[in-house]
Amino acid sequence: MDDEQRYQAAAAKESRFDGVFFTAVRTTGIYCRPSCPAITPKRSNVTFYSTAAAAQQAGFRACKRCRPDASPGSPEWNVRSDLAGRAVRLIADGIVDRVGVPGLASSLGYSPRQVGRVLTAELGAGPLALARAQRAQTARILVETTALPMTEIAFAAGFASIRQFNATMIEVYDIAPSVLRERAARRRGAAGRGGAAADARVTGEGASVGAPIGSLCLRLPFRPPIDLARMFGFLAARAIPGVEVGTLAEYSRTIGLPNGPGVARLRVVPGESWVECSLVLADLRDVTAAVQRCRRLLDLDADPIAISGYLGSDLVVGPLAGKCPGRRSPGTVDGDEIAVRAVLGQQVSVAAARRLGGRLAAEWGTPLPHLDGADEAGEAGEADLSDGIGRGLTHTFPSMATIAGLDPERLPMPRSRARALVGLAAALASGSIALHPGADRDEATAKLLELPGIGPWTVGYIRMRALSDPDAFPPGDAGVLRALRHLGHDPGRLGRDPGSGADTGTAEPWRPWRSYAVHHLWATLEQEELRETRDDQLVHAR
Repeated sequence: MDDEQRYQAAAAKESRFDGVFFTAVRTTGIYCRPSCPAITPKRSNVTFYSTAAAAQQAGFRACKRCRPDASPGSPEWNVRSDLAGRAVRLIADGIVDRVGVPGLASSLGYSPRQVGRVLTAELGAGPLALARAQRAQTARILVETTALPMTEIAFAAGFASIRQFNATMIEVYDIAPSVLRERAARRRGAAGRGGAAADARVTGEGASVGAPIGSLCLRLPFRPPIDLARMFGFLAARAIPGVEVGTLAEYSRTIGLPNGPGVARLRVVPGESWVECSLVLADLRDVTAAVQRCRRLLDLDADPIAISGYLGSDLVVGPLAGKCPGRRSPGTVDGDEIAVRAVLGQQVSVAAARRLGGRLAAEWGTPLPHLDGADEAGEAGEADLSDGIGRGLTHTFPSMATIAGLDPERLPMPRSRARALVGLAAALASGSIALHPGADRDEATAKLLELPGIGPWTVGYIRMRALSDPDAFPPGDAGVLRALRHLGHDPGRLGRDPGSGADTGTAEPWRPWRSYAVHHLWATLEQEELRETRDDQLVHAR
């Protein structure tokens, strides 16, 4: 889009572009999301920025009416695989707060100076400014949704000092943190008196009163439409017992985070353009990472109108995209975990892979710790990390180091697959293969294919889910072939060039959205998959 197109989108109050760009008004010193309900300013007074950080660095403060920092993320940064896209994904995961700009640059394989130069040229803000904007947003969530002292909030959000925290909050939001908290309390009181929030949640990003320490509840915005029931069903059908549990309306799981474990519950809220996300964290410094990983899991930053519009002209998936324009491509909260699960799923059914994952987690996963907090009645004492939001969750998924140390002979699977599993885990544990948000997708693909027992299908699935590649394709996938036959199309045209690995025939017109096309095809078979999952759960319960 050029600036004239951006202005037209802002004048039309197009919510689809919230988070894609920001409008800053020179006469007021305020920046907004495109759909801000305020009167549209004159074109001559408006400047456009691709990130909130760039607007803040230029001296603009966030609009208090439309709260632009709470808009969905830009889909551009999940699509792009260049240095800027990889860097933005890593910064969103909180890497700058954990290891600084040198750590970010090291993960990307470039010098700090080069990373800063590229980000400034592409986004108008360097890595520190991008991290600062995210830090301020995390702090605002904690101020409004918890009773934590301001000092603890400052350090949990990544600030180096309480002074830096106060100065940044006033500069970005034009309001002191204590006033933010008072206003949130008034909103809770008003909602409670009106009967709209009997569970005492904040209208915005709420937190349950009497929840354990480290517990908060917030909204994860997305661009409508979205088929959350199908996505939750997809995750529920693959849920590993003890690690995940799900229905068509709710999904909960344990998460291994940089500073400790956590539990997340994601819930459908009918009629709203956001997903309710409840978190219980062993360490509140992991708020940013947990939120971003939940967003990647549900693919909440996608632009479904653009994707479905593109696929709509295809003879094979076009009718499917027309019937469900909100189809998403689920990602993951942990790329390493998905890689292991891809190997477990080789040449077996979804239900069988789920059972294998459950045995792996039960025997070698890490049990959830206890938190010193409040139970559901509000009384002090020890409570499971999963209490209140994740019933049935007992373990985090085994670490790669743990799996790498296992004897393949002990694993309940064919020896060749067990050796492939242990070899993959060893490569991931050593860091020779990276599947984090900033990983180079092509480099990871090449290294994965060098491992024994890792073939094109496994790598395609890993790219689709672990690396959130919108154009990934698992060649020879049995589900895709079955769906094509079911729809009356010839699956023989769905080939792969053995030399280059490029897909030919039917799948080629789906580029650059092959991941979404695959999910459209898989969705035609999922009623059978859900029945298998329910039967498996009944057998397990007996």
